[in-house]
Amino acid sequence: MVPSVPTPAALPKALDAPTGSGDGARAVTTVEDSVLLVRAQAGDVSAFEQLVERHQQKVFAMASRMLRSDDDAAEVVQEAFLAAYRKLPEFRGESAFGSWVYRITANFALMRLRHRKVSLTVEEPDGAPNFNERGSLIDDVADWSRDAEEQTLDAELRKAIDGATAKLPEDHRQVFLLRDVEGLSYEEIAQVTGDSLAAIKSRLHRARLAMRAAIDQFYAERAG
Repeated sequence: MVPSVPTPAALPKALDAPTGSGDGARAVTTVEDSVLLVRAQAGDVSAFEQLVERHQQKVFAMASRMLRSDDDAAEVVQEAFLAAYRKLPEFRGESAFGSWVYRITANFALMRLRHRKVSLTVEEPDGAPNFNERGSLIDDVADWSRDAEEQTLDAELRKAIDGATAKLPEDHRQVFLLRDVEGLSYEEIAQVTGDSLAAIKSRLHRARLAMRAAIDQFYAERAG
């Protein structure tokens, strides 16, 4: 039987520090998540600690990008792993443990963003797509990220991209980060956000337009 976790203090110590390096960290990576998961579900807290160590940096990075606050991200990650620990008996392995924790973390981050929404006023970015009278997208924009990855992004371009990301409307930024930065599928994003695939694709299209405009502007200013 998996013990309950009544307070954050009862979580594994791995939540309080980043994954280290050295022999201990290398040993952790040699154990498959599925093996650790079986042990954790049987009540082995140390196995759950190892799962935390393996995935905390990645989920923290995602939460930090979504929330634009390391402090908020740290709280969200702790909440997410607490929730995962409590829900271990319910996890049936339909997806990888990492993907499962990723979705839990994204959900907590989205909830925190929605709580902030009243105080956030973000303008719609320039370069939004056009729609015809039937509501269909007129513009056809390629995946900007493939082009960006083909180039060596220097610090200035990265700053321009980060700035453009921060200016996106909240729901567009969420989809953009989950899809083009974190690599979640449309179906996984739909599970996280509760939105339809059509809405997700439309928001992603708008976000990519804004990001493409930011990249084009960056190179135009450099050339000038």
